[in-house]
Amino acid sequence: MEERKSEVNGRNHTVYIDNRESLVVTDVSDVASFSEDTVLFTLSQGGLMVKGENLHMQQLDLETGKAVLSGSVQSAVYTQKKNREKNLLSRLLK
Repeated sequence: MEERKSEVNGRNHTVYIDNRESLVVTDVSDVASFSEDTVLFTLSQGGLMVKGENLHMQQLDLETGKAVLSGSVQSAVYTQKKNREKNLLSRLLK
């Protein structure tokens, strides 16, 4: 399979869920929020919200962009990256 890079910034990310018991995600630049039932990762193209039960961060390396969660993973949903400059500009021009 050929790897394609994003046209937005040239970086790829992967999400790997193993038997709903662990999750590995790459291209992580920050963890916006974390609790035992919800984790919100910041990726280069937006966010990734992971919901589950008894979620624990097994590994977090922001230099390599890799995060590993364990627990009961119930969902992983992408969120949009907010363009703050556009929002600010549109409010100022109103």
